[in-house]
Amino acid sequence: MKKLILAVFTLTLLTTACEKPKDEITEPETVADPIIEQYGYILNDFNVIRDTIRKGDTFGDILFANGVSQEKIMEVATKFRDSFDVRKIVVGKPYVLLNSKDSLNQTQVFIYETNKVDYAVVDFRDTLSIYNSQKPVRYEDREASGVITSSLSATMEEQNLSPFMADQLANIYAWTINFFKLQPGDRFKVIYTEKFIDDTIPGGLKEIKAAYFEHRGKPLYAFKFSSDSLGKLSGYYDENANNLKRAFLKAPVKFSRISSRYNLNRRIKYYGFKLRPHRGTDFAAAIGTPILATADGVVTKSERRGGNGNYVKIRHNGTYETQYLHMKARNVKVGQHVSQGDVIGWIGMTGNTSGPHVCYRFWKNGKEVDPFKEDTPFSQPLPKELHEQYFANLRPMKEALDCIAF
Repeated sequence: MKKLILAVFTLTLLTTACEKPKDEITEPETVADPIIEQYGYILNDFNVIRDTIRKGDTFGDILFANGVSQEKIMEVATKFRDSFDVRKIVVGKPYVLLNSKDSLNQTQVFIYETNKVDYAVVDFRDTLSIYNSQKPVRYEDREASGVITSSLSATMEEQNLSPFMADQLANIYAWTINFFKLQPGDRFKVIYTEKFIDDTIPGGLKEIKAAYFEHRGKPLYAFKFSSDSLGKLSGYYDENANNLKRAFLKAPVKFSRISSRYNLNRRIKYYGFKLRPHRGTDFAAAIGTPILATADGVVTKSERRGGNGNYVKIRHNGTYETQYLHMKARNVKVGQHVSQGDVIGWIGMTGNTSGPHVCYRFWKNGKEVDPFKEDTPFSQPLPKELHEQYFANLRPMKEALDCIAF
């Protein structure tokens, strides 16, 4: 009997230990809404309306519909044009209304985003104030690599990398790699800086700090270096401090293909296989593709004539000239100074041509030559007095690049 009583007592203790007395049951805690701060305001204090400028919208219409008086709208429009010109709001741009949390639901603050970072604020509370500001921007160094399967842009897409990275790599190696002839198995590594807006929103690629490109088994390093304290005079150099930039670009069109090469012994079936030398290099691309000046120089011809169609000719110095034929339209005038990479026209089909392309002609000492067989000169080398600083910056970057796996 004692054993039975003990067992019942023990069971009662176990049951009551797992159960809370009714008077000890606690109510669930109320979780406060997280504080949301943006544009310098606590958004929790307002009714927030987000929208974009639509066709037909005006600043006045938007604000008047949200309880702002005509007097205040006119004051903004007439007195504060230097800070915010209401006539220049653009369809598709986002804006935010911070409205009062009362029955009036009246706009107290209007925020207009001019781009992903910059915005204008019109604060109607108390004394009217208008100012321009920026969202906080954070930069983060990242690494990436890839192996070419078909094209550089396709590989970037496969790796979920920014399409602008392909463009930047093409610019860095424009003087040393023919991007029309990349081979499957060519590969690259990059250390780059990515921009983040409001700490978390991707803002795109800022710059490539260092790169490695292996083309046809040949390794090519590139390290960005500024030769002035303000960072305005910057370029890319290899592991021996040689400037990657040459006096001439490899081609006047990005991401195109060579449809016909320089060939003095060319014979065409259509003309009965008669000898018809081709003294240019044809780069095929879609109509409207930008055509770039391959080097600094002065425009000596910009006209439409005969089989050349719309064309531009540039004198670069006493030795070199280049010519660009069959343009849809020209973008430069005779006597104009152009810099390497400037858009001088667009791919077209003017003159004697069977398809959209630019015929690129290259003169050396007054004679047309094949630009791919010319050992064109490098741009200015890095001054010797900067070598110590350059190599000090290069060492950790090169170690980091070498450690990135493909």
